[in-house]
Amino acid sequence: MTHSPTVDPYNVQTTPLLVVISGPSGVGKDSLVERMKDRGAEFHFVVTATSREPRPGEVEGVDYFFVEPEAFRTMIEEDELLEHATVYGQYKGIPKEQVRAALRSGQDVLMRIDVQGAATIRRLIPEAVLIFLTAASEAELVERLRQRRTESAEQLQQRIETAREEMTRLPEFDYLVVNAAGSLDEAVDRVLRIISAEHHRVHPRRVRLP
Repeated sequence: MTHSPTVDPYNVQTTPLLVVISGPSGVGKDSLVERMKDRGAEFHFVVTATSREPRPGEVEGVDYFFVEPEAFRTMIEEDELLEHATVYGQYKGIPKEQVRAALRSGQDVLMRIDVQGAATIRRLIPEAVLIFLTAASEAELVERLRQRRTESAEQLQQRIETAREEMTRLPEFDYLVVNAAGSLDEAVDRVLRIISAEHHRVHPRRVRLP
């Protein structure tokens, strides 16, 4: 009979986690991450590179790295991205080095990416913690997308159809968190409890980047 190695409860070292916040457009990924920052959560928050134009109020290097399409293609060719995808005709991707540097320093790393990108991270880094964020209902999600007023009617319909498809990929994730309207702090609390529980695993996840 074989036994698992004995764990010394007085000499347990915390290993840094790679946490992915994902879900369809309109579920509040950006809002959740911003509230985590406001509450002083101790993570390295990954800044995504994108080829789209900044929205009102977005800050270069804080919300996103805004990169011209040609420069983005160069980043892809030179293998500078952990993952990348074309979403609604625009490039999005995660620069590798900022993730490596944060993990080396012992920090937990948190990234918010679309469902397609999360699938890539799961394939490349099976030890990542994948959290699927969703609205309380499809009707609530559609209303949030409409209230953004950042897309044409055709683009809005495309996002709604994409969201429906992305919801079917929920089984690929580790956890589900509902971000109901007016309950952002409750969603943040759930995410923080998930991360705390992950740090108390007897057999910790050990993240290895490709």
